[in-house]
Amino acid sequence: MLQRKIYTTVLVASFATLSLHAMDMDRVNEIVRQMKAAQGMVESAVVDPAAVPTPEVAVKKSAKVAVISVAPAKGTISEESLGLRKTNLYTEKAETTPEATKYTAAAPGTSKRFDRAYENAPPMIPHSVDGLLPITKANNSCLGCHMPDVAKSMGATPIPASHFMDYRPTTVMKGNSVVKEGKVVGKDIGNTSDIKLAKAKKLDHLYQGRYNCSQCHAPQSTQKPLVGNTFTPDFVTKDGAKRSHLIDTINEGVE
Repeated sequence: MLQRKIYTTVLVASFATLSLHAMDMDRVNEIVRQMKAAQGMVESAVVDPAAVPTPEVAVKKSAKVAVISVAPAKGTISEESLGLRKTNLYTEKAETTPEATKYTAAAPGTSKRFDRAYENAPPMIPHSVDGLLPITKANNSCLGCHMPDVAKSMGATPIPASHFMDYRPTTVMKGNSVVKEGKVVGKDIGNTSDIKLAKAKKLDHLYQGRYNCSQCHAPQSTQKPLVGNTFTPDFVTKDGAKRSHLIDTINEGVE
């Protein structure tokens, strides 16, 4: 009796395994059929180059698989021509090393001044800065020639009056309140994000916010520009190309 039950159990399990195997084989056969059908569709696809003048299409058959290659259309801009670098974009050899930037070697006092790029623009440095930079807290060589009291005798451009003015509002904390120019922010006056400048305070020394000259002024490179510049400044004042009148117009647009 026990042997018969074991035999029956094994027989049922065998049929179940065969059934599952048959189901799996059916799925595999179905996938193979679909792949063959898809392959047949690719092989039967015909592309007529004359029907597609641009871009040109070429059809090749290899190992029963259609290979379609597309040539760039006429007038297409190649990726090699993009950008300003005219050397090989896929190599980093010596040919890709940019030309070293060169500046005028004229000594201070012997160079020709540059016109300002636009009204009140920071003027470019027309002379060599070798030995003059960097500017440090302990030394600023620019001041030796450009301070107003010596600039004329040195043949240098004097530091403008705007650099001797403090436009920042005096802001302090009193208890839990922010006090700006003697007024409590949020109570007497608006938010600290106000862009209106405080009443300028004239100083008898160079304002420290203007101390780092090279932050705005830089020497002019002698290299030919990679991109031509057609900008033409429209100076408001007669001598705008040579001088600054920023101190008279600094509040324009915020008052």
